[in-house]
Amino acid sequence: MELHVHPSSLSGSVAIPGSKSHTIRALLVGSLAEGTSRILAPLDSDDTSACVAACRAFGADIGTGGDAWTVTGVGGRPTVPDEMVDVGNSGTTLYLTMGTAGLVDGWTVFTGDRQIQSRPAEPLLDALRQLGCQAKSKLDNGCAPLVVRGPMRGGEVGLDGSKTSQYVSSLLLNCPLADGETVLRVDNPVEVPYIEMTLGWLADQGLEVSREATAQFRIPGGQRYRAFTKRIPADFSSATFFLCAAAVTGSELTLLGLDMGDTQGDKAVVEMLAAMGAETEQLPDGVRLRGGELRGAELDLNATPDALPALAVTACFAEGETRLVNVAQARLKETDRLRVMREELTKLGGDVEELPDGLVIRGRPLKGRAVHGHHDHRVVMALAVAGLAAEGTTTVDTAEAAAVTFPNFVELLQSVGAEIVVNQAD
Repeated sequence: MELHVHPSSLSGSVAIPGSKSHTIRALLVGSLAEGTSRILAPLDSDDTSACVAACRAFGADIGTGGDAWTVTGVGGRPTVPDEMVDVGNSGTTLYLTMGTAGLVDGWTVFTGDRQIQSRPAEPLLDALRQLGCQAKSKLDNGCAPLVVRGPMRGGEVGLDGSKTSQYVSSLLLNCPLADGETVLRVDNPVEVPYIEMTLGWLADQGLEVSREATAQFRIPGGQRYRAFTKRIPADFSSATFFLCAAAVTGSELTLLGLDMGDTQGDKAVVEMLAAMGAETEQLPDGVRLRGGELRGAELDLNATPDALPALAVTACFAEGETRLVNVAQARLKETDRLRVMREELTKLGGDVEELPDGLVIRGRPLKGRAVHGHHDHRVVMALAVAGLAAEGTTTVDTAEAAAVTFPNFVELLQSVGAEIVVNQAD
């Protein structure tokens, strides 16, 4: 699918869909719990559908009709999947359910699409082995296809957290169900707000997890999850594209459903855009942002790597130099987003320098042309935002990838005035 994006002026309000990160954690907790949980206003996307399928494979009974999903859990005893667990494009599902596979006395085989099969899993495989599991990459390259067998016994484990927070969240979510106590020491943790999100879910469940240092946790085994009813807050990662769209077009948008008190790390994007000159206002039911004269800034994205593509676009329309730094893990997402954003923004006339851990962008006008979305949902959406403020027409291919996290992205943009033509023939 191609998007043909034209310069646009935006106005109005947008109801941002539910958080992918919260929805997937809700599915995992509900699946491991005793009884039936209700998830209100969940995100219905390719990634969350992959998580639903994985949780069903481990024995959960999940109903996904309408705006309230039900999850009848396995009472802490996941079953051996009958078939290979295919996580599609969902790295979150892969990593979080690898820990679940460690609770099962039997083999689980994981696979996924081409991008998943290039994403590193060896640090988590090693941690599972330290906890008594059998865990390996079938091709001995540290990537899917993967095989994992429990049961997890607990123990002391060291974990390299420099590539993704999802390794940490996997163990935090699943180790409370192990037979013994786990002491988890995380080296070089990144994306810390997502770890805090997971800890928030554990606290809501009343599970005992003690934090003995910034990145050291003591997790007693033999605990139990219980059924819950929870409304999923709106997704700041998805909202980032609308926040940046308003900023680069000099428009005003109101984004509904965002809770600045939530644990999502990407809420920091609101403050980052304010530092670049946008006007922001926190509302009882969301956030309002008005674009204007933007200026360059230095932004540390270690905790917010998903914001990199959209902020890279925003920096192209800011006066002076913007430095997006401390985000080397962006190379390990669906694509190497540092390289990809440099390549595609350069095609549009951007002045972009690639660093080992970030980008340096010097603002100057962009001119529309054909760019490659690389089958990466956040790259596709970021390039669409660029097209709203670039001169002429910007054509973005592989646009179907947006459905991974934001299936109605184009429709919502069009609803606030974006001039976008969709070509399904690609």
